[in-house]
Amino acid sequence: MMTETLLTGLAAQVNAQSRVLVLGSMPGVVSLQNAQYYAHPRNRFWPLMATLCDVDLTGGYAQRLQQLQHAGVGLWDVIGQCRRAGSLDAAIVRGSEVVNPLPQLLAAYPGIQVIACNGAAAHTAFQRWVQPALPPLAAALPVLALPSTSPANAAWPLPRLLLHWSQLQQWLQPPKPGASQQPRA
Repeated sequence: MMTETLLTGLAAQVNAQSRVLVLGSMPGVVSLQNAQYYAHPRNRFWPLMATLCDVDLTGGYAQRLQQLQHAGVGLWDVIGQCRRAGSLDAAIVRGSEVVNPLPQLLAAYPGIQVIACNGAAAHTAFQRWVQPALPPLAAALPVLALPSTSPANAAWPLPRLLLHWSQLQQWLQPPKPGASQQPRA
């Protein structure tokens, strides 16, 4: 039996170029251990970003983050701290959640034009704790509930995820000439 551990999430990866804010619920164990967003090898986030933003998957984490930010994408999570055993959102202990200061982040980065929730848990947490606290301008931003890229969402293969995540393209920096439009492994 796994014991519940108090977890603290990762720092926001947002800059003045960010137009899209991708919000997860809370990073999984592998991501927290590596201090990297979407570090689990079977998470499909980075392969999606390779197609949508021309992120080079052979580059190191810092290079991938830089390319993502150049495309206008910032990363953070709704929950900044919680108790959880393992990595599943369903294992988060209800009432232990401490929400990240998203209203302040959105005020600090007014160029953000859309919020993309990576999975139902992130979307539900955003609606429950963040949306009611947003000032009017931030509350008017579109909020997309996108299917989770987590390996736990195995029913959604990469091409199906890409169909839904492609909604973000209107806010992304155009890919470089010759960039592939097919998911890269």
